[in-house]
Amino acid sequence: MPDYRDDLRFAHVLADAADAATMDRFKALDLKVETKPDMTPVSEADKAAEELIRGQLQRARPRDAILGEEYGMEGTGPRRWVIDPIDGTKNYVRGVPVWATLISLMEAGEGGFQPVVGVVSAPALGRRWWAAKGHGAFSGRSLSTATRLHVSRVSRMSDASFAYSSLSGWEAQSRLDGFMDLTREVWRTRAYGDFWPYMMVAEGSVDICAEPELSLWDMAATAIVVTEAGGSFTGLDGREGPHSGNAAASNGLLHDELLGYLNQRY
Repeated sequence: MPDYRDDLRFAHVLADAADAATMDRFKALDLKVETKPDMTPVSEADKAAEELIRGQLQRARPRDAILGEEYGMEGTGPRRWVIDPIDGTKNYVRGVPVWATLISLMEAGEGGFQPVVGVVSAPALGRRWWAAKGHGAFSGRSLSTATRLHVSRVSRMSDASFAYSSLSGWEAQSRLDGFMDLTREVWRTRAYGDFWPYMMVAEGSVDICAEPELSLWDMAATAIVVTEAGGSFTGLDGREGPHSGNAAASNGLLHDELLGYLNQRY
């Protein structure tokens, strides 16, 4: 199996640089925010962080392709860095500390590109999570001061904690009835949103989470953290990995049941 630890160390360097840039503008009174064609916000900090990461990648990994939320695809080849400079921009621009920079390395293989390295860095929360294929998932302040992550062992839906982002997307996809049935069955529901529920699944504090509409850069880093922590990460169609345009993550024990609820149609 390839050893991705050098790439993981480099991803931490990229995250360190992005954290410094994003925290410098967090809660800034003169922060500039625009609306993209898809009606989602983008701040000057989103653009600056992605430009910073791209610049370092172009210098240190010139043969690798780059896909980012703000500036699209650049380059070709079997290795592709996938970047979400600020996952949770709506939180960022309102001063809510739940946002993160997501950095993943994906490699071509059977079934297409798959994530092999992922770093999720949430500096306003003082948290960072990461994983490399075959080396497990961890959380901590640095590579040298880290705790290994393990998903929970909850095996009954009635004992499960379920996290999600919002209701509107489920209604738009005619999945709201199944979603509501699931919320009635589980022990607890919370709308933490964005990257955070997936990290909670990885560390065992949440058992299941799902979102109805996502992009690759929203999922590539979180997917490998969840799976390396022993969990399952698929689309709502059950396809493994971050390729379905939506996501369901769990401790593995509850995954089939989770998908069953969210695929109910009335």
